[in-house]
This record gives sequence, structure tokens and C-alpha cells, in this order.
Amino acid sequence: MISVLLVDDHAVVREGYKRLIERSPDLRVGGEASTAADAYRVFTETDPDVTVMDISLPDLSGIEALRHILARRFDARLLMFSIHDEAIYAERALAAGARGYLTKASAPDLLVDAIRAVAQGDIFLSPDVTEALDARSPDRIDDAIHSLSTREFEIARLLANGIPVREIAERLCLTYKTVANYQTSIRQKLGATTPARLLQVASSYGLLMLPWTETGQPRSGATPPSPRSRRTRN
Repeated sequence: MISVLLVDDHAVVREGYKRLIERSPDLRVGGEASTAADAYRVFTETDPDVTVMDISLPDLSGIEALRHILARRFDARLLMFSIHDEAIYAERALAAGARGYLTKASAPDLLVDAIRAVAQGDIFLSPDVTEALDARSPDRIDDAIHSLSTREFEIARLLANGIPVREIAERLCLTYKTVANYQTSIRQKLGATTPARLLQVASSYGLLMLPWTETGQPRSGATPPSPRSRRTRN
């Protein structure tokens, strides 16, 4: 039996995925969380085989939550499950230690397949993520956005979405001065000397939060993609 920790900030969405997962006799949802802080707490309490983590959470991003969990248990198996299909998100998640990346536009059965694959030690990518990664031009690999560290990327995302420096410091448990220093470094690396330019760069990479992530509105319906998923054994 594979135990799953399900992390999503909408209770209705979690309930739907829980029912989908538990239709399979070899899977059970052993814990749920709606924030990054809750995810870490429930992870330590339940020790799941696989954690399914949304990226857009109310306090920290799922990528930041992933880093905290892996700091506690380096071999934790985390599957990112997000509405974001841009290559940069998948790249950052995988670089941070995620074992897979699945978008919410994927066919429902792919979530079950992904959980099983990650539990077995495979890397699992949904078809649209595979396509986005394959389509990325080689000359963009050294782009300014890729020069950001994981922490800088997270802070840049929050800054671009209008979150004040003081609030970012509170969310990430950093001092105001530390975040302000990161802000300076981010602007230098991205050539974004003004908030408008930072917004432009963030928009071009799909880093702006969708309205429902701020208002709590339900996610729209999903349509399954046609290509097959990519699954690789480590």
C-alpha cells in the first residue's frame, strides 16, 4: 500500500483528488495539508511514501515547501502537481529535488500513474511538461532567469506579484534586510531596475499568479493531452 500526502490549498479540490487516488486499491491518502507549513508538519507526522504538492500555496510556494521537507528527509519522494505548465517551473522543481511534475490539465489517470512511478523511484513528467521542456531553445538555457538561485527565484516570483518585502521576509522566515539584499541581486541579474520591468520579465516566464490563487476561486475544468507521458528510471 502506497501512502500519499496530498497538499493543495482548496479543500474541495483535495477531496476530488483523494477520491480519485483511493479508487486504486494500492493507494491511500494518509494525510492532507493546505499550506506549506501544514505540509511540513503532516509530513513529519505521517511519513508518506509520496507527497503530491501544489505549487501555488497561501504561505510559501510548493517548491519552497519541497526544500524544507527534503532538508528533513533527503530521500523523500515528492510529485509536483500544478496548473503551471511553463518549463521554468518544472526545471526549478526538479532542480530542487522533485521526483516528478504533473500539470492539472493532465488526464486524471495520469495522477495515479505518476504516484506509482514516483513511489517506485522513477522520474515522471506529464506530456505537456515534456513538450515544454523539449521545445525550449538551447540558447535560452543561460538566460537571466536561469541565473537566479532557488531562493532568488522564489523571492522574484513574490515581488513580481506585488508582495511587499516585509511580508516576504515573514513568509520565508528571513530578515527584512536579507530580502532587500535579494531584491537588489534579482534586479541586477534580470536587468529589472523598475517594478514595471520586473513585472514584464515575470510575465514573459509565466511567473504571475492567476487570479484564483489569490481569491480562492475553484480551478477550471481540465482536458487531457494526447501525447504519452515521459517516465524514466533513475
